[in-house]
Amino acid sequence: MTDPVYKIMTEADFEAAMREGRFHGSADDLRVGFIHLSGAHQVAGTLATHFAGHADLVLLALDAARLGGDLKWEESRGGALFPHLHAPLDLTAMLWAEPLPLNAEGRHILPESVEIAA
Repeated sequence: MTDPVYKIMTEADFEAAMREGRFHGSADDLRVGFIHLSGAHQVAGTLATHFAGHADLVLLALDAARLGGDLKWEESRGGALFPHLHAPLDLTAMLWAEPLPLNAEGRHILPESVEIAA
């Protein structure tokens, strides 16, 4: 099995995606033409860079193999390779979803059950 990839989204987007069974992307995703994802080692940095202080977030773990050929690792921030999904996100690829509450310092608390580089 390949390592999971992760999607950070708002609770409202998650609820809408659950009703539809798929996620077409955030406004930023739609603007660039793909859905931004992160590898495990990138989640904390993505949260700090793009979602600092946002209290209404959900982290989805996705089975990369189920995303198929539409999942591509492409150069992004600082030349690092990030997973991008060039299709709507079919939620049958979801392994789990967990809320991302904020701690007293305003940083996101990552799920304890998952080893994600902080």
